[in-house]
Amino acid sequence: MRLRLGARGSALSLAQASLVRGALGGEAEVEIVVVRTTGDRLSAEGASIRWKGDFTRELDEALLDGRIDVAVHSLKDVPSALPDGLVLAAVPEREDPRDVLVSEPRRAFEDLPEGARVGTSSPRRQAQIRLARPDLELVEARGNVDTRLRRLREGRFDALVLARAGLARLGRTGEIVEVFEEGLLLPAVGQGALALVARREGPARDAARGIDHPSSHAEVLAERGFLAALEAGCRAPVAARARASGERLEISGAVFAGDGSRALRAAASGSTPDAVAIGRRVAQELLDRGASALLGASGE
Repeated sequence: MRLRLGARGSALSLAQASLVRGALGGEAEVEIVVVRTTGDRLSAEGASIRWKGDFTRELDEALLDGRIDVAVHSLKDVPSALPDGLVLAAVPEREDPRDVLVSEPRRAFEDLPEGARVGTSSPRRQAQIRLARPDLELVEARGNVDTRLRRLREGRFDALVLARAGLARLGRTGEIVEVFEEGLLLPAVGQGALALVARREGPARDAARGIDHPSSHAEVLAERGFLAALEAGCRAPVAARARASGERLEISGAVFAGDGSRALRAAASGSTPDAVAIGRRVAQELLDRGASALLGASGE
């Protein structure tokens, strides 16, 4: 069987596709096809990403017109609703979803001096950093991982906050100074997970299912249920972390004021088959406590 994996052209996207190709193995002949996306162009230009679909639209089109068989995404880039005819076929085993600090010179978060410039373009990270260290200066840091690390070395930042999973997949965990505990920096929905998207019908979907990791899949379903119920966009200061083990799942979710002045947190647990409903239940609790006002104040 021949499978064409669609991936963006970045080093991280190609590394992720290579991991999936290796996992598929078996008798499948797997080819990686590079598909350039709007998100890649905007990122290269240093422009802000306003919609998750900027990283997926062209890959969706390539699936629907038959140029590729499976699209490999960072799951946090995948919109809650997929185009008609496409499905989330599999979620391979998830990487550690936590955020990390990279600094130059190497200093832990609590040791950064007052006024240190911390690079991140994520409203979620910005809000939580402001909550913990309002004395730091937050600086926009766009571009791929290599670009941001190069700018750190050039002295544009004193530190960067990145996803551990991306550095792990690029073989660059040696640059990590500190892994943030989730009580300080709760991850993004789907962070650390890959999404394999395929056409609803056909052998490619079945092939992708062969490397699905049920616990990871349940975790991201809960987190995506949480995000969908909040009706929050990709620029909202929203975070969630689900953990699934066997038939049990627990999830923590949070919504933050963009200026770091306020945070709402909630948690719930239940049966793994009810993952989406559990995530939605956490979101509803936050909405009942005023999350809409925080999201509105953040421009979402």
